Amino acid sequence: MRIKQGFVMRDVAGQAVVVATGDASRDFHGMVKLNQTAAVVWHGVEEGLDVKAIVERLVAEYDVETGRALADVEALLARMREQGFVED
Repeated sequence: MRIKQGFVMRDVAGQAVVVATGDASRDFHGMVKLNQTAAVVWHGVEEGLDVKAIVERLVAEYDVETGRALADVEALLARMREQGFVED
């Protein structure tokens, strides 16, 4: 899985946001704010990590159980696919 070309995460006034650039901006307007957890997932996808590695990163960084982290990562990735940010 990877971030679809044309989508980038930027810091705007201390808030992580996803914006479309280039051709992607023709179909996607505006921006999506990400919380800290979603930003960790985004960076993991950018780095080419698989779901297991992203979950391990979240468990190490936050006080969260593996099962909960896995469910949250899978749900977020599904949403990111629906929005067209991530492709397999």
